[in-house]
Amino acid sequence: MTAGPRDLEVCLPDRPGALADLGQALGAAGVSLEGGGVFACAGRAVAHYLVDDGPAALAAVAAAGLGPAVVRDVVMTRLDQETPGQLGTLARRLGDAGVNVATQYSDHAGNLVLLVSDEHLGACREVLARWERG
Repeated sequence: MTAGPRDLEVCLPDRPGALADLGQALGAAGVSLEGGGVFACAGRAVAHYLVDDGPAALAAVAAAGLGPAVVRDVVMTRLDQETPGQLGTLARRLGDAGVNVATQYSDHAGNLVLLVSDEHLGACREVLARWERG
């Protein structure tokens, strides 16, 4: 298991209060959220949050009757917020390397959080290492 924050993905029921149920269940379990959000598309709501304790988060989600849920490794980097086009440039480099970004969001410190398939983790990390070196 990778040290540091991991992505908690939860498919939420399409009903009022589902996000409250998730937040309260995680809070009661002592799981802090470090960034993320809920994204809706085509009648589905999917929550993605950074958590430091994946097993506790999964247990809390299951106990609340929410889900399905999964915890995955993430890759993180910084963008220069003052330079327009940074996301597009980095995303093009990732795409050119064959990396498919499934989910992208930011943490509370402004880091870019990327969720890619396990098979693309190595290539993603290589692209980001070159990005960070300039």
